[in-house]
Amino acid sequence: MEIKYLGTAAAEGWPAVFCTCEACKRARELGGKNIRTRSQAIVDNTVLIDLPPDTYLHVLREGITIDAVKSVFITHSHQDHFYPMELLMRGEPYAHQPGAPVLTVYGNDKVEAAYRMAMEMNDSPTLHTQLDFKRVRPLEPVTLPSGYVVTPLAANHAKDENCLVYLLEKDGKRLFYGHDSGSYPEETWDYLRGKMISLVSFDCTNVEAPDGNYHMGLPDNRNAKARMIREGCAGENTVFVINHFSHNGKLMHEEIVDCVREDGFVVAYDGMTVGF
Repeated sequence: MEIKYLGTAAAEGWPAVFCTCEACKRARELGGKNIRTRSQAIVDNTVLIDLPPDTYLHVLREGITIDAVKSVFITHSHQDHFYPMELLMRGEPYAHQPGAPVLTVYGNDKVEAAYRMAMEMNDSPTLHTQLDFKRVRPLEPVTLPSGYVVTPLAANHAKDENCLVYLLEKDGKRLFYGHDSGSYPEETWDYLRGKMISLVSFDCTNVEAPDGNYHMGLPDNRNAKARMIREGCAGENTVFVINHFSHNGKLMHEEIVDCVREDGFVVAYDGMTVGF
């Protein structure tokens, strides 16, 4: 299994679009891994996670054949994770793609409401044959024709929404995509207990500062990693990645790398691919 991190920033991007803070100035000056777009990932070039406003850039920059993607799982309805208007560009005359597969969008009730609202603005005569939406709920696995089993799990994020994180499984490998979220609810721990995970991706929005109730920072990441090991869902071969960084965390990429040398965390950056 392989995950490619297409975007690794929080909602504002980094440097943030309108921001002149020192962290954003430094990111602009340094460039490279310090330039972070809104969070999105793709697994095995097959399963897409989230659909942010930066999807078009990600497709161009990474050379993704997105017309062949059949499944996109949305974590929650915040605009940096779900920009449904982009889906209107899938139908004629905006896209000429004879024989392209149906793209199924999976998400919670708020994601579905945003999806339906966007579809009300559709003027394509073919879009209805090229898109589908399926509601998902925590602890109810989805089995894809491609062989992946994707289980939505409860996140600890926006309190007015049933935000989700996802466990993806195929061929004996497991990927836990754990953001956006603070400390995970007990029902999520109950499900994960004893399931050995190959790669864990943590929310690290706050970087050095703790949070736990909406996002995470490094103290929360360390606590979550330790508990995963105690609960038997992570071991010495588990890859731990930290992702979803805000400019309010202030540290540049290499500074974050320095902070976590003893923790064994891989610091995500835009375009990073991890095989496991």
